Amino acid sequence: KSGLDPGGAWHAWGMACLKAGNLSSAREKFNRCLKPPMDLNQLNHGSRLVQDVIQYLESTVKPILIADDDYFATLRELEATLRTRSLSLEMMCEGKIQHNSYYQECLFYLHSYGTNLAIISFYMRHDCMREALLHLLNKESPSEVFIEGIFIPSYENGKLHMLENLLETIDPGLESWGVYLIAACKYLQRKNYYHILYELQQFMKDHVRAAMTCIRFFTHGAKSYTELGGKQAWLLKIKDHLKVYLQEVSRSSGRKKMALTFRKKMSATDVSRHINTVDLQMEVTKFLHRCESSGTSQMTGSSLPTLFGNNNMKMDVACKVMLEGKNIEEGFGIAFRVLQDFQLEATEVYSKVAKQLVKQQKYGEIRQLLKCVNESGVAAKNDGDNIILNCLNEFKNIPAEDLDNLIQDMDSDENKV
Repeated sequence: KSGLDPGGAWHAWGMACLKAGNLSSAREKFNRCLKPPMDLNQLNHGSRLVQDVIQYLESTVKPILIADDDYFATLRELEATLRTRSLSLEMMCEGKIQHNSYYQECLFYLHSYGTNLAIISFYMRHDCMREALLHLLNKESPSEVFIEGIFIPSYENGKLHMLENLLETIDPGLESWGVYLIAACKYLQRKNYYHILYELQQFMKDHVRAAMTCIRFFTHGAKSYTELGGKQAWLLKIKDHLKVYLQEVSRSSGRKKMALTFRKKMSATDVSRHINTVDLQMEVTKFLHRCESSGTSQMTGSSLPTLFGNNNMKMDVACKVMLEGKNIEEGFGIAFRVLQDFQLEATEVYSKVAKQLVKQQKYGEIRQLLKCVNESGVAAKNDGDNIILNCLNEFKNIPAEDLDNLIQDMDSDENKV
């Protein structure tokens, strides 16, 4: 007897009482060996001993329920789905838990010796999502407990809409859930679950972030502008989200400011700028899609530049637009707007284009480029010179006659100024 672990003995005795149906004696025995966790928000289900007790109690209940209740459960669940609310299901849940001594016993042990995650997971296992959410809120549990205990089980079991309905029912403004919803978005992003992320952002009415997700849908994985041409619906969705955001901001500015703490904010000027970028990207997409379809496209490369990237990528877009048309003039207008809108280094872009034209032996097109730059109305006096000077290394390959023509063009342009 002296060599026996006293905690283990009390646990064995408690389990014997449980199996005999003597619930009050079992409580007394377990009280001698079970202890509450130091941290109720730790990401586990409590000690192995507590889990054994819960497991046994739940397994005792199941044979009683399986006979008829499953049919009613299925009907009620269907009814709840049809109403797009989970109220009837929740009522069934409350009844099932309240009127069953074994489930009540589970809750006693969970509240006495379990973690918040263990309590929440118990509710979720028994379709009591509302209770799980209220427990999370009342205990102010961290977002990790929400992700692990409620969010992951919800989307894995196809109950994301039910979760969204309940979040809204408990707090129509969703402010109480802000920290949890943002954590869920970050989790989905890490996992690359962008379709679920987009669905959640729309539910949250987080239009700026939803627009950003649409940008990813538009750009991700595309290998050509022909592919991007088929994804232009995402550009329209970006605009829709940004326009709705602008409307909401202007509506709330007249009244007392609404607390939109967890939704991403953006100034009206920035939103307008982004809408302008989307419009310009649509134009670029249509133009380059047409070039690829007609076979005039010359440039190939692993990266597909869009206006949603950094300045270097935007400069690549301007180069691509000028080089892929039938001639320089065809795409110059769009390229010029890209340079102006994003205040890019124009001479650098024109020089890049000129070097590419030398490689392609399109010497007449260099003359056309200089003409377009000169006629753009914003070219400095020496822009043409700089473009030519930047290409000097390439010019050793230019036939003498073409080089003479270029120099003559430059001289005549200088005389005009």
